[in-house]
Amino acid sequence: MKKKPELLIPASSLEVLKTAVVFGADAVYIGGEAFGLRAKAKNFSMEDMAEGIAFAHAHHVKVYVTANILAHNYDLDGARRYFEELREIAPDALIISDPGMFMIAKEVCPEIEIHISTQANNTNYQTYLFWHQQGAKRVVSARELSLREIKEIREHIPEEMEIESFVHGAMCISYSGRCLLSNYFTGRDANQGACTHPCRWKYAVVEETRPGEYMPVYENERGTYIFNSKDLCMIEYIPELADAGIDSLKIEGRMKTALYVATVARTYRKAIDDYFTSEETYRANMEWYREEISKCTYRQFTTGFYFGKPDENTQIYDSNTYINEYVYLGIVEEVDGRGFAKIEQRNKFCRGDVIEIMKPDGRNVEATVAHLYDEEGHETESAPHPKQTLYLDLTERAQQYDLLRVKNS
Repeated sequence: MKKKPELLIPASSLEVLKTAVVFGADAVYIGGEAFGLRAKAKNFSMEDMAEGIAFAHAHHVKVYVTANILAHNYDLDGARRYFEELREIAPDALIISDPGMFMIAKEVCPEIEIHISTQANNTNYQTYLFWHQQGAKRVVSARELSLREIKEIREHIPEEMEIESFVHGAMCISYSGRCLLSNYFTGRDANQGACTHPCRWKYAVVEETRPGEYMPVYENERGTYIFNSKDLCMIEYIPELADAGIDSLKIEGRMKTALYVATVARTYRKAIDDYFTSEETYRANMEWYREEISKCTYRQFTTGFYFGKPDENTQIYDSNTYINEYVYLGIVEEVDGRGFAKIEQRNKFCRGDVIEIMKPDGRNVEATVAHLYDEEGHETESAPHPKQTLYLDLTERAQQYDLLRVKNS
């Protein structure tokens, strides 16, 4: 019997962590305010991290904390203090790429599992065996590996050692995310957590004797976004991922919204559960998975390196913008005695709008905003101010942690 893989979901904030937990994650990975590779993400204070870990554990969900920068000498003392703080709030694992950081974590909090980040370029089974001998529990495979290569790794490592692999989200132009473009252009280092994503920019050539004369760069006749990859999506290949012996299916996106996280978590949760119920169920629901997964922001889809080297069809040449079919309105924080849904509003909507209540169980319930009240109880026609607390009288009943969205017009 194949082992059912863990579904590992990213979270940029406490709100998004709770969304991931409620919408189907087996584990959530988060970053603190230092030593992670998403410095621009909101990230977690130590207090929020403690609350998030407590919430996740109450729902039998694990939490992993990223500390995967490539450290310099001046990082090490701070890293030691950081790991001492983390030891007190007891996450389930630390995600690390740097051997120096690994040694400090192993010394300071030996009771916490260490997972080796994709940043460590984990491309062969000898690398996995090396990290296993050092005491790592899990290694995240390089995104440049095929399913055949991952299966071969599985055959050469101890059964108790875990393989984690990215199955959905943005792809990086550089090998295992080891990119110098951002540092070169802006002084912000991707390997220190401050990437400005130059791979998504539009480039031109300037000849030095003709300054100001910009000549377009064409990869071919279709366009000029020469580094801009499509997003990875493996929702249609759950059987192949399980067959390769992958223990944890990882979603990219620690800078994404709660709407993205809820959509991806719920869809992959159902796909995994359906497949492990029966392959017939999984195949029968494929259209639903495809339809639902496209309701979050994405840049068209590819299967990355899993079935061979990417070709010209894995690039997007004419645009660097996301496809965005739905607008995120907010999460239901509570339902009061009147049956009104309390939310912190994220995008504008109005009384009379038809919205969608996104339920963790897979249902999407259409409802009309019958009445809209501000925090003081005054009825209002619209909600123009971001992060405004509102009470919604909806024609369909909402529940705590339901997510509200509206289709883009």
